[in-house]
Amino acid sequence: RAVAVAALGRVARVTALCRALRRCEDEGNEPGWARAREEAEAALRELQEVVRPLREPGYGEALRRKAERARKRRLRLQRRKHEARAAKEEEAARAAEREAKIDQWRAKCIQEGEEKNREQELKAAADSVLSEVRKKQADTKRMMDVLRGLEKLRKLRKEAAARKGVCPPPSADEAFENQVESLKTLLKTRTELYEAEERALRVMLEGEQEEERKREMEKKQKKEREKLLQQKLEMDSKLFGDPAEFPLAHLLQPFRDYYLQAEHSVAALIQIRHEWDQYLVPADHPEGSCIPPGWVLPSLPTNDTWATAVR
Repeated sequence: RAVAVAALGRVARVTALCRALRRCEDEGNEPGWARAREEAEAALRELQEVVRPLREPGYGEALRRKAERARKRRLRLQRRKHEARAAKEEEAARAAEREAKIDQWRAKCIQEGEEKNREQELKAAADSVLSEVRKKQADTKRMMDVLRGLEKLRKLRKEAAARKGVCPPPSADEAFENQVESLKTLLKTRTELYEAEERALRVMLEGEQEEERKREMEKKQKKEREKLLQQKLEMDSKLFGDPAEFPLAHLLQPFRDYYLQAEHSVAALIQIRHEWDQYLVPADHPEGSCIPPGWVLPSLPTNDTWATAVR
């Protein structure tokens, strides 16, 4: 390159001196012509000296080999740069995938913790609601124990009085027994009432818990549907472009209408399914493969030219 630049400078100098020689010759200026001739000859000798290496045997082949090595080195550097960029993008994609899995696992743990906390809160609420009923049942049971204790105490005192020769009148025994039976009937009625109240509360709490679980399940299913819808929108955006930026007269509109015709026409859906069913084969079939469960997304661009075309 340096030799070529120097040679071009000498050529321009010689050209300018040649024009000066013609002008001096036309004007009849012999001293100027002689001086210009000497300068032109000196410039020509300098030009010959500069281009002498270019005329040496094998110089062109060496120059070609050098240029080829430079080209290969440039291509090698570009390839390494592309490989490094691809490796970096792949590592970034793996990191993003790992982050997504970690976020998904963290969200799952948080959801499980929240569900466990809700169950504990519901259980605590149920225990607080049933505590009053259990307290009433405990009071009733304690009163029954008191009545049995009174019966046992009267029996012991009656036996002690009989050993001393003192016997209470039959009317006293009858009055005591009637009073005790009346209290037992009352306590039994209260016990049945409290048991019925406990069963009703348990049924109500179980219903509320079931409703809470159903609401949580509906929320979970709604999130899953929204996630699937978002994935479908992203997949359609990759295949057909962003619908928000998709004009009606876009070049890909016929293709979009063709690939989505089954969503708007039952006849088209049946025809497409019929065509797909012709290629249904087992997964281990040697002459074919099973139908993919969803869209087959295009691979990422492998070079800058392809990336430019995709954009």
